Amino acid sequence: MTSAVTEAETEDRAARPAKAPAGVTAGQPGGAGRRPDRLSRQNLAGWLYSTPFLAFFLTFMAFPIVATLLMSFTDFGLRHVTHPLDAEWVGLDNYAALLQDDKFLTALFNTGYFVVLGVPLTIGCGLVAAVLLNSGIDRLRTFFRVGFYVPVVTAIVAVAVIWRFVLDPSEGLIAGLGAQLGFSTPDFLASETLAMPSLIVMAVWRNMGTAMVLFLAGLQAIPAEVREAARIDGAGPLQEFRRITVPLLRPTMLYVSVMTTIGFLNVFEEPFVMTDGGPDDSTLTVSLHMYEEGFRFFHMGSASAMAYVLFTVVLAVTLLQLRLLKDKTR
Repeated sequence: MTSAVTEAETEDRAARPAKAPAGVTAGQPGGAGRRPDRLSRQNLAGWLYSTPFLAFFLTFMAFPIVATLLMSFTDFGLRHVTHPLDAEWVGLDNYAALLQDDKFLTALFNTGYFVVLGVPLTIGCGLVAAVLLNSGIDRLRTFFRVGFYVPVVTAIVAVAVIWRFVLDPSEGLIAGLGAQLGFSTPDFLASETLAMPSLIVMAVWRNMGTAMVLFLAGLQAIPAEVREAARIDGAGPLQEFRRITVPLLRPTMLYVSVMTTIGFLNVFEEPFVMTDGGPDDSTLTVSLHMYEEGFRFFHMGSASAMAYVLFTVVLAVTLLQLRLLKDKTR
């Protein structure tokens, strides 16, 4: 009799649905039904916190980028500032005109010249300075690091004043040293041959501090055991640098190369402040020519086309560097 009652109760309990724990909705195991509400509140909070940045980005970055792209296909000029919708659509005429513009081609050549010489010199000087600081200078490392980095954070106007004094043909520092040694110095900034190399030297001096700091951080991240193992195996300083230091610095080298190249392709301040593109357009760069077309002559359509040509060049060079300098061990 008791056995029959027990079996009946067991069957009755099996037939009844299981009671959900407190706080958990029946039919939704583990409380999964409440998680979407929590996630939606978190997403809403995230979007609210991101709203100031999104408003700034859309207003001052995304909108100008799109507007400039559209403007490059029009004849937008000064007369269209108050009525931008009256600008005439010209298609690819602005881009085709650039290929026939001798001044733009000169600016493109000068920019390439600036990059081809300036980037390797900046990277090389920064790497040499970093290796020297990492090799044996411990107490004064911070002092030299700050000293090399000061030109990077110094205003370009102040830098231009210093270099104008250094390069001045009559009262400059180089002219004074030349007079002491008995030879005359040329007017560097007024010479078509020497003006651009002078700006390159100035740019290298100003930007090598960034490369040095980054390379120094990369050198200090190399394990000491690796260097010691190379020395035990009989590697000399040059072999250690070529076989150990350079391969392990490849990620840092890639970053420094890409960022330095992008900065040099967009060079504007140095020729604008020092030479204004002269003499005879020998220091005219794409960014400076774009500024002149857009804000001096108000040829906004042509200037916008130059901006996207320069963007295409920067993108192509960056992708090439990423392909050539990527870490092949990964």
